[in-house]
Amino acid sequence: MDFKLILDKNHKEEVVVYSHEITDTVKEIERIVNKVKIDVIGYKDNEIVKLALSEVCCFTVENNKLIAYTLKDRYQIKDRLYKIETQVDNGFIKVNQSTLANLNMIDKFEASVGGALMIAFKNGYKDYVSRRRLKAVKERLGLI
Repeated sequence: MDFKLILDKNHKEEVVVYSHEITDTVKEIERIVNKVKIDVIGYKDNEIVKLALSEVCCFTVENNKLIAYTLKDRYQIKDRLYKIETQVDNGFIKVNQSTLANLNMIDKFEASVGGALMIAFKNGYKDYVSRRRLKAVKERLGLI
């Protein structure tokens, strides 16, 4: 497979793949390209803001409303958590029943006496990893 990159500021960005068949590589390219387009619409007071996934520390459900925490603020999201979970990439992991965390925005982990693991995000927000999700989180972080 050959690779060709053309830099042209006057042309719309696009990815074109010529292939004899659908391979794992072609599927991975499609997944990466589709991931780049994902933005989330956040609502705060009278503002409607387009949030890039890289800006979001975590998505969490509070009082039956989905909230996106960024480094600076928090926004209400009209989608459901399960829908956001299907749209995000491998940079996010579900840490409990109501929270989806951005691995790049985790500041530190704190272990408690009872064995629970608390996540502190770069924006100061803290949440716990549920016992059910603890093994998956540790495996994802390479701790097991």
